[in-house]
Amino acid sequence: SDWSADSWSDYGSRDKPGTTLGRTVPDGNVLFPDIFHTDHLLFYERFRAYQDYILADCKASEVKQFIAEYLGKVLEPSGWQAIWRTDVFEVLVGVVGVNFPALKAIVQLSEPFLCESQDSSFTLECMQELLELKEHQILLQELWVVYDESGEFDQTALAIEHVRFFYRCIWRMWDEEEEDEFDYFVRCVEPRLRLHYDVLEHRVPSGLVVDYQNLLSQCEELYEKFLNVRNSISSNDSDSEAENVSMVEGLKLYDKVEHLKQKLKLIENPLLRYVFGYQKYGSLQAKGLRPTGAKVIHVVPWTVKVGLLHLLARDKLCPESCENLDVQFHRDPLAAVNACYEGDRVIICPGHYVVDGVFCIADSVELEGYGLPDDVVIEKQGKGDNFFDCRGANIKISNLKLVQHDAVEGILNVHHGKTTLENCVLQCETTGITVRTSAELLMKNSDLYGCKGAGVEIYPGSACTLLHNGIHHCKEGILVKNFLDEDYEAPRITMVNNMIHNNEGYGVVLVRPAMPSEMKDASAQGTKGIFPFLEETPKTRNTQPAQAGDETACTEGSRQEQPGCVTDELELYKQAETSEQTENNSEIANVLGATSAKKSQIHKKRLSELGFTEADDNLMSQEMFVSVEGNQFKWNGKGSFGIFLF
Repeated sequence: SDWSADSWSDYGSRDKPGTTLGRTVPDGNVLFPDIFHTDHLLFYERFRAYQDYILADCKASEVKQFIAEYLGKVLEPSGWQAIWRTDVFEVLVGVVGVNFPALKAIVQLSEPFLCESQDSSFTLECMQELLELKEHQILLQELWVVYDESGEFDQTALAIEHVRFFYRCIWRMWDEEEEDEFDYFVRCVEPRLRLHYDVLEHRVPSGLVVDYQNLLSQCEELYEKFLNVRNSISSNDSDSEAENVSMVEGLKLYDKVEHLKQKLKLIENPLLRYVFGYQKYGSLQAKGLRPTGAKVIHVVPWTVKVGLLHLLARDKLCPESCENLDVQFHRDPLAAVNACYEGDRVIICPGHYVVDGVFCIADSVELEGYGLPDDVVIEKQGKGDNFFDCRGANIKISNLKLVQHDAVEGILNVHHGKTTLENCVLQCETTGITVRTSAELLMKNSDLYGCKGAGVEIYPGSACTLLHNGIHHCKEGILVKNFLDEDYEAPRITMVNNMIHNNEGYGVVLVRPAMPSEMKDASAQGTKGIFPFLEETPKTRNTQPAQAGDETACTEGSRQEQPGCVTDELELYKQAETSEQTENNSEIANVLGATSAKKSQIHKKRLSELGFTEADDNLMSQEMFVSVEGNQFKWNGKGSFGIFLF
């Protein structure tokens, strides 16, 4: 790289008079001097620094060397002050030198002595003794550079910020042992950096963020145990039984670490992030029946006109089955749902309701709009993960229009139990409906549109029935997630008479891992890295029927004004279109069924390896139940059906 002064004229302040960085006042009771404000950098600023100036195309094993070389070119070796921060104290120090290979600064206590700690034990003598034990060398990432308006130390403050951010947010303790075949920046830095900023900008569901942090903590803990076991084996040359036991334990820990690392990579990769499912609102508990055993009809809103109340009483409140039910009135739908117990019913009168919150439904309740969906609109206000979270054994939502804005997650999540969606309109923002593992969705006579992801996401082990729906103007129509993993069962899918049209990608997409033969084919075509690719099935592209001979005949006939040929051509077109739609339905069913059969083969092979030569028929026949009939696929950008390999 060209490290001349010209190449740095737009980065830092070497050629600019005065500082270009802001300042901030340190927290606490001690009057420390102000420090440079550097933790507000934008994504592209950090991206450019790591890619162009710090890491470039280095391998994982070369990271520390590249950082040391970078610091050697931009860091002032002495003459500046900083606040040394740890978990228990902060102290002002002066930097008199830098040990670049170790990424450490050589410091001494500043005068006057300024220190703040959780207790009074960190006196001047105590700090001097601590520095002597450390040979006056401390990690650069523990230093916050004291503000200087001259601009002389701008690059020093920025460089230390980049090192601090890298080791806090990017670097993992196992990175150095990863294979060096790939560019470290491309493989690790960029996806982790993007994830960090996606989280900051609320583009990742909070549940997924929690899962990622938990996975990272588990992986770090297991990796430390693995290192301890490995070190104990390498330091002992004897071939004892205890060492053999340690070796087996080490292999088990290694397998667990690798499994967690793969899950972390799935979340870090923006293309695969949502292939990895997570369970949200796991602590949400059903209320069950009321202590009195009574059931209640909840009516929204609080005030209702007399004419509407009369109609409501006639149609909904006075059937024979409702004679002993209580009626409660609520200001908005969210308040009504929050007041529900098992078996309750919510009737929402015509109106446009704006709510700020999530509908978390853990009991078997029914939400019904009194009127047409366009007359009963529930609109979500404010940022949030998703709109409806359904966990009840039997939930029914009907005659509603749900409108979602500025969201992170989908409009409706079915986590457990069965949710029925009937005669509804869903105007989505991110993904549409997600059917999680062990959950069931019945959606009929509904319209779903506007998703930036998939309209319907079907997870392994779920059941999804789609009847007479419209799914359109989404990124993908329906996405069936990978179910080849040994921990998952195949989903049960029924799709009948749906209209899936005008989606940006495919009408239906199956996500699954690439088989070894497919990876070889991809390599032969120049596919690099672990990024996914789409496999198009030959019959799914949007095609127009061609009947060359008949077309010619009708063209000639049109000159002789024979209108019968126009009718014949339309009939031929309709027949060809019907034939194509039938082929699309059959192909989707066949591919999904074949993938399910592949899972059964893999499962059978694993059982055989474990010594189970005879297995229960029910256990071995866990193939996907697929019924795909009468669906129409029109004007989807990439065709009716595709396979997403990763």
